[in-house]
Amino acid sequence: MRLDSLAMILVSVVLASGSQIVLKGAMTAREIQRTIEVGSPLEILMAIMTSPQVIAGLTCFGVATVVWLFVLSKIPLSSAYPFIALGVLITVLAGKYLFGEAITPQKAIGVGLIMGGIVLVGVTR
Repeated sequence: MRLDSLAMILVSVVLASGSQIVLKGAMTAREIQRTIEVGSPLEILMAIMTSPQVIAGLTCFGVATVVWLFVLSKIPLSSAYPFIALGVLITVLAGKYLFGEAITPQKAIGVGLIMGGIVLVGVTR
């Protein structure tokens, strides 16, 4: 795989994973959690739709999608798509370091197996 193609894939994966991290932060923020607990469905929807973090996360996801479209125009789907699984590693690490989520031995082994699969797909010509 060409270096520029790999770079486009990685940009898309990082942006998509980043969007999930930003959205998690938004949805666990005190203001939105309070609205979810006591607000009406309309108030909850408005709180979500007007949250700068939610808007930023969705924007980031949109940019990731546009980059991914360029990836799909250049690289076989069967070669490109497995790299999406890198998002698992990124989000598991973000969960631990940003949100205090546990990484169990089973989760660590699973992520390791996924990364091994990505390496195998990445080196296949």
